Amino acid sequence: MRKPASIQRIKPGLPAVVVTAALMLTVTACSPAGNASPSDPSGSPATAGTGVPALEANPAAVELLPASIKASKVLRVAIPTNEPPTQFYREGTQEMTGTNPDVARLIGEALGVKVEIQVANFDSIIPGLAANRYDMTVSSMTPTTKRMEVLDFVDYMQIGTGIAVPKGNPGGIKDQHALCGKKVGLLTGSYQLTVDVPGYDKECAAAGKEGIQRSEFQDTRQAISALTSGRLDTVLADSPILKYAATQNPQIEVAATYEFAPVGVGVPKESGLVKSVSKALDAVIRSGSYAKVLGKYGLESSAITDARVNFAQ
Repeated sequence: MRKPASIQRIKPGLPAVVVTAALMLTVTACSPAGNASPSDPSGSPATAGTGVPALEANPAAVELLPASIKASKVLRVAIPTNEPPTQFYREGTQEMTGTNPDVARLIGEALGVKVEIQVANFDSIIPGLAANRYDMTVSSMTPTTKRMEVLDFVDYMQIGTGIAVPKGNPGGIKDQHALCGKKVGLLTGSYQLTVDVPGYDKECAAAGKEGIQRSEFQDTRQAISALTSGRLDTVLADSPILKYAATQNPQIEVAATYEFAPVGVGVPKESGLVKSVSKALDAVIRSGSYAKVLGKYGLESSAITDARVNFAQ
């Protein structure tokens, strides 16, 4: 279970820029699982035309870069498919924006390298890192003991879990303890699916109640569609994503948000990147650019003050 050092609530509502930029999601196709594609194939500078505030390179972080990255001056970053406000396509383009792409670009600035965003389904990211298709991921990934067997993590913000239900909450689902016997939509490979729900199932069994009926989806839009069509009782996912979805879809609401905890940048253990990324994130978090990026998407309360390394949740 997540055990956050401090619990903070995300402010309701999102800036108009996020709402407008994400309206085209209904007509934008996502990359298929395992087939990542660069959203910025031109290799332009990390923040050119992205609206990310400037940040000077940090010499100490640059010095710690592995020789291969120093030579290529490119960082291949895996980020999941459309999930506003954490990641989504800029209107009319195949360029990713959102908190995760923007934080990745800030890290690139601190390291003095170009960032190439590679869009991939969440459950294909760790295998892709293992196969050297990517150098790192900024994907709201919760550091867990199991994930830390293959990846090193550096915290970069904190988010919680949300429970989405049909408008009016006809099932009376008030919190995670009311999920026994319910049809619950979850994202494939997510913390909620792999860690939270198994724990909730144990609680259901101990109380003599029916277990959770799980349905897996590759993105939240698919899960929300199943919810609004009556195939699910609820959707369990990252709270910023569900809160945004509720602002766009009058048929749903967020019944609860809970268990706020840090998420981390993930890098392969053998890559040698963790020291340079840690130093870069220290500089990013101390900068005014970090606060501006989170504020741009209404996630000021997701800010953290310490880029901890390998702090399992």
